[in-house]
Amino acid sequence: MSEALKELGQHIELKRTDCVIAWDVTHGELNVDVAPSNIAGFVDFLKSDQTCKFSSLVDITAVDYPDRPKRFDVVYHFLSMYQNHRIRLRVSIREDEMVPSITGVHPSANWFEREVFDMFGILFSGHPDLRRILTDYGFRGYPLRKDFPTTGYTEVRYDEEKKRVVYEPVSLVQEYRQFDFMSPWEGAQYVLPGDEKQDAKA
Repeated sequence: MSEALKELGQHIELKRTDCVIAWDVTHGELNVDVAPSNIAGFVDFLKSDQTCKFSSLVDITAVDYPDRPKRFDVVYHFLSMYQNHRIRLRVSIREDEMVPSITGVHPSANWFEREVFDMFGILFSGHPDLRRILTDYGFRGYPLRKDFPTTGYTEVRYDEEKKRVVYEPVSLVQEYRQFDFMSPWEGAQYVLPGDEKQDAKA
Protein backbone atom coordinates (compact mmCIF):
# COMPACT_ATOMS: atom_id res chain seq x y z
CA MET A 1 0.00 0.00 0.00
CA SER A 2 2.85 2.38 0.86
CA GLU A 3 4.42 1.93 -2.62
CA ALA A 4 1.06 2.54 -4.29
CA LEU A 5 0.64 5.76 -2.27
CA LYS A 6 4.16 6.91 -3.23
CA GLU A 7 3.35 6.33 -6.89
CA LEU A 8 0.12 8.25 -6.44
CA GLY A 9 1.98 11.12 -4.74
CA GLN A 10 4.45 11.29 -7.64
CA HIS A 11 1.61 11.21 -10.17
CA ILE A 12 -0.22 14.08 -8.41
CA GLU A 13 2.96 16.16 -8.11
CA LEU A 14 3.80 15.71 -11.82
CA LYS A 15 0.26 16.56 -12.94
CA ARG A 16 -0.27 19.56 -10.64
CA THR A 17 3.07 21.27 -10.04
CA ASP A 18 1.10 24.54 -9.75
CA CYS A 19 -0.65 23.32 -6.58
CA VAL A 20 1.56 20.83 -4.75
CA ILE A 21 4.03 22.41 -2.33
CA ALA A 22 5.17 19.10 -0.79
CA TRP A 23 3.91 15.58 -0.14
CA ASP A 24 4.80 12.55 1.96
CA VAL A 25 3.46 9.17 3.05
CA THR A 26 3.21 8.92 6.85
CA HIS A 27 1.58 6.10 8.84
CA GLY A 28 0.20 4.64 5.63
CA GLU A 29 -1.51 7.88 4.54
CA LEU A 30 -0.72 10.27 1.70
CA ASN A 31 -0.37 13.89 2.84
CA VAL A 32 -0.18 16.76 0.37
CA ASP A 33 0.55 20.41 1.19
CA VAL A 34 -1.40 22.64 -1.19
CA ALA A 35 -1.25 26.37 -1.96
CA PRO A 36 -4.45 28.01 -0.63
CA SER A 37 -5.26 29.89 -3.84
CA ASN A 38 -5.35 26.64 -5.85
CA ILE A 39 -7.29 24.41 -3.45
CA ALA A 40 -10.63 24.34 -5.33
CA GLY A 41 -9.04 23.52 -8.69
CA PHE A 42 -6.81 20.91 -7.07
CA VAL A 43 -9.76 19.21 -5.36
CA ASP A 44 -11.57 19.17 -8.71
CA PHE A 45 -8.52 17.49 -10.28
CA LEU A 46 -8.41 14.86 -7.51
CA LYS A 47 -12.08 14.11 -8.11
CA SER A 48 -11.94 13.83 -11.92
CA ASP A 49 -8.47 12.38 -12.61
CA GLN A 50 -8.79 8.67 -13.50
CA THR A 51 -5.76 7.69 -11.41
CA CYS A 52 -7.08 9.52 -8.32
CA LYS A 53 -10.90 9.48 -8.39
CA PHE A 54 -11.18 10.94 -4.86
CA SER A 55 -14.95 11.33 -5.12
CA SER A 56 -15.83 11.27 -1.40
CA LEU A 57 -15.14 14.20 0.91
CA VAL A 58 -14.81 12.69 4.37
CA ASP A 59 -14.07 15.75 6.53
CA ILE A 60 -12.68 19.27 6.71
CA THR A 61 -11.12 20.48 9.93
CA ALA A 62 -8.36 22.81 11.09
CA VAL A 63 -5.44 22.97 13.52
CA ASP A 64 -4.36 26.11 15.38
CA TYR A 65 -0.65 26.93 15.74
CA PRO A 66 -0.74 30.37 17.46
CA ASP A 67 3.05 30.86 17.40
CA ARG A 68 3.39 30.39 13.64
CA PRO A 69 3.06 33.27 11.12
CA LYS A 70 0.70 30.97 9.16
CA ARG A 71 -1.42 30.25 12.19
CA PHE A 72 -3.88 27.69 10.79
CA ASP A 73 -3.73 24.47 8.84
CA VAL A 74 -7.02 23.70 7.10
CA VAL A 75 -7.10 19.92 6.65
CA TYR A 76 -9.17 18.04 4.06
CA HIS A 77 -9.74 14.26 4.05
CA PHE A 78 -10.81 12.47 0.87
CA LEU A 79 -11.56 8.84 0.00
CA SER A 80 -11.34 7.09 -3.36
CA MET A 81 -13.69 4.14 -3.22
CA TYR A 82 -12.59 3.23 -6.75
CA GLN A 83 -8.87 2.99 -5.96
CA ASN A 84 -9.24 2.26 -2.21
CA HIS A 85 -6.99 5.18 -1.26
CA ARG A 86 -7.20 8.02 1.23
CA ILE A 87 -5.56 11.42 0.95
CA ARG A 88 -5.11 14.32 3.37
CA LEU A 89 -4.62 17.86 2.09
CA ARG A 90 -3.12 20.63 4.23
CA VAL A 91 -3.48 24.32 3.48
CA SER A 92 -1.50 26.71 5.71
CA ILE A 93 -2.92 30.21 6.09
CA ARG A 94 -2.42 33.39 8.11
CA GLU A 95 -5.12 34.51 10.54
CA ASP A 96 -6.33 37.25 8.17
CA GLU A 97 -6.30 35.04 5.06
CA MET A 98 -9.33 33.45 3.39
CA VAL A 99 -9.54 29.98 1.85
CA PRO A 100 -11.53 29.43 -1.37
CA SER A 101 -14.62 27.31 -0.73
CA ILE A 102 -14.78 23.89 -2.38
CA THR A 103 -18.60 23.72 -2.26
CA GLY A 104 -18.66 24.08 -6.06
CA VAL A 105 -16.80 20.77 -6.35
CA HIS A 106 -18.19 18.99 -3.28
CA PRO A 107 -21.56 20.41 -2.12
CA SER A 108 -21.13 18.39 1.10
CA ALA A 109 -18.31 20.80 2.05
CA ASN A 110 -20.99 23.36 2.97
CA TRP A 111 -21.49 22.31 6.59
CA PHE A 112 -17.85 21.25 7.09
CA GLU A 113 -16.67 24.75 6.12
CA ARG A 114 -19.31 26.33 8.34
CA GLU A 115 -18.06 24.23 11.26
CA VAL A 116 -14.44 25.28 10.66
CA PHE A 117 -15.59 28.92 10.50
CA ASP A 118 -17.61 28.50 13.72
CA MET A 119 -14.84 26.78 15.70
CA PHE A 120 -11.74 28.57 14.34
CA GLY A 121 -12.97 31.77 12.67
CA ILE A 122 -11.48 30.81 9.29
CA LEU A 123 -13.29 32.46 6.37
CA PHE A 124 -14.10 30.59 3.15
CA SER A 125 -14.49 32.89 0.13
CA GLY A 126 -17.31 31.94 -2.22
CA HIS A 127 -19.22 29.96 0.41
CA PRO A 128 -22.98 30.29 -0.20
CA ASP A 129 -24.04 30.62 3.47
CA LEU A 130 -21.09 31.10 5.82
CA ARG A 131 -22.58 31.44 9.31
CA ARG A 132 -22.20 29.65 12.63
CA ILE A 133 -23.52 26.10 12.79
CA LEU A 134 -22.76 24.70 16.28
CA THR A 135 -22.61 27.65 18.67
CA ASP A 136 -25.50 29.87 19.72
CA TYR A 137 -26.57 33.14 18.08
CA GLY A 138 -24.34 35.97 19.29
CA PHE A 139 -21.63 33.57 20.51
CA ARG A 140 -18.35 35.39 21.13
CA GLY A 141 -15.01 33.92 20.06
CA TYR A 142 -13.95 30.68 18.40
CA PRO A 143 -13.89 27.70 20.81
CA LEU A 144 -11.17 25.58 19.17
CA ARG A 145 -8.57 28.32 19.00
CA LYS A 146 -5.77 27.72 21.49
CA ASP A 147 -6.25 31.17 23.06
CA PHE A 148 -9.96 30.64 23.77
CA PRO A 149 -10.54 30.39 27.56
CA THR A 150 -11.85 27.02 28.76
CA THR A 151 -14.64 28.74 30.65
CA GLY A 152 -15.76 30.78 27.64
CA TYR A 153 -17.01 34.33 28.06
CA THR A 154 -20.68 33.88 28.97
CA GLU A 155 -22.83 31.54 31.03
CA VAL A 156 -26.26 30.39 29.91
CA ARG A 157 -28.89 29.39 32.46
CA TYR A 158 -32.64 29.25 32.87
CA ASP A 159 -33.96 32.01 35.16
CA GLU A 160 -36.99 30.81 37.13
CA GLU A 161 -38.20 34.35 37.92
CA LYS A 162 -37.93 35.62 34.33
CA LYS A 163 -39.11 32.27 32.92
CA ARG A 164 -36.52 32.37 30.17
CA VAL A 165 -32.89 31.60 29.35
CA VAL A 166 -30.47 34.36 30.38
CA TYR A 167 -26.90 35.09 29.31
CA GLU A 168 -24.44 36.38 31.90
CA PRO A 169 -20.68 37.00 32.05
CA VAL A 170 -18.71 34.04 33.42
CA SER A 171 -18.56 34.39 37.19
CA LEU A 172 -15.67 31.96 37.77
CA VAL A 173 -12.75 33.05 35.63
CA GLN A 174 -10.09 30.59 34.48
CA GLU A 175 -7.34 31.89 36.79
CA TYR A 176 -9.23 30.73 39.89
CA ARG A 177 -9.98 27.21 38.72
CA GLN A 178 -7.87 24.45 40.22
CA PHE A 179 -7.02 21.37 38.17
CA ASP A 180 -4.96 18.59 39.71
CA PHE A 181 -5.34 16.23 36.73
CA MET A 182 -5.86 13.30 39.09
CA SER A 183 -8.27 10.64 37.94
CA PRO A 184 -11.01 9.52 40.38
CA TRP A 185 -9.11 6.25 40.91
CA GLU A 186 -5.69 7.70 41.75
CA GLY A 187 -4.86 8.06 45.40
CA ALA A 188 -8.28 6.83 46.51
CA GLN A 189 -8.47 4.42 49.43
CA TYR A 190 -11.14 2.00 48.29
CA VAL A 191 -11.88 -1.34 49.88
CA LEU A 192 -13.66 -3.53 47.39
CA PRO A 193 -15.61 -6.69 48.27
CA GLY A 194 -13.20 -9.61 48.33
CA ASP A 195 -10.11 -7.57 49.26
CA GLU A 196 -10.14 -9.04 52.77
CA LYS A 197 -9.42 -12.50 51.26
CA GLN A 198 -6.14 -11.18 49.86
CA ASP A 199 -5.20 -9.81 53.30
CA ALA A 200 -6.02 -13.18 54.90
CA LYS A 201 -3.64 -15.01 52.54
CA ALA A 202 -0.81 -12.67 53.45
